[in-house]
Amino acid sequence: MELSRPTKRLVLVIGISAIVIIAAGSAYYRSFEALPFILGVIMTSALNAGKVFLLERTVKKTLDLEDPDIGKNYVRFQYLFRYFITGLVLLAAGLIGSLTPHISIIWGAVAGIFTMQIAVIIVRVMKPVE
Repeated sequence: MELSRPTKRLVLVIGISAIVIIAAGSAYYRSFEALPFILGVIMTSALNAGKVFLLERTVKKTLDLEDPDIGKNYVRFQYLFRYFITGLVLLAAGLIGSLTPHISIIWGAVAGIFTMQIAVIIVRVMKPVE
């Protein structure tokens, strides 16, 4: 599947945002205690990149469908599926955080969730490069 330019830009900005958040977390902790935080950011940033790919696939498939009702149901299912996966990742982060003495994986996961919103804002503000 050929990825569109906005999808590539979103994934790139998600990666850059994750690196900035990881650098800030590492500067805050200044030790190996940053590893759970980094793991949380990586988990949710990878999830956000996957959600961008799923969203593009959903749009392309919906545009190819002939029946609008099937398209509406497909879009709704994909929407719920993406947020169900997000909930599973946050639940996994919470379970890992409860098993370890550090709660920083949860904060890393929460910070990583925001990489998608940061990427959308940055991509919308940036002018397209032709």
